[in-house]
Amino acid sequence: MVDDAIDGPALERIDEWQHAFEERAAQATALTERTSSLSATAREGDGIVEVTVGSGGQITGLRLDEEIRRQPAATTAQQILAAISSAKASLVRDFAQVTADTVGLDSATGKAVMNSLNVRLGLTDRPDAPEPDPGPGSVLR
Repeated sequence: MVDDAIDGPALERIDEWQHAFEERAAQATALTERTSSLSATAREGDGIVEVTVGSGGQITGLRLDEEIRRQPAATTAQQILAAISSAKASLVRDFAQVTADTVGLDSATGKAVMNSLNVRLGLTDRPDAPEPDPGPGSVLR
């Protein structure tokens, strides 16, 4: 039998790896579930411009108060862009909190998630080099 050829410490290590894989999978699932429904809303110009961004940074809502008609179009454009920027910054903070709560911000997974988000949102122009995989026995915290 194969089990007879593997001693106790080796079996314990295999069990640890399996447990670590299962824990990492559960953390990743929790992260995905919690971040997929995130959105952020920001207001500018005393609330006459409101922008909502979805979990991928896409604009999912734009509300312009009727008061907007009393200002130059350039001002409105600046307010919309500022609201988009503020909403994205809020989304990054929310992602960071969920990431910290699930896989940990300092874990390789956490760093990759946050870097990917920043690239998708246009907050950085290049992805960082991927970190080495910590191996099957490492549990993300």
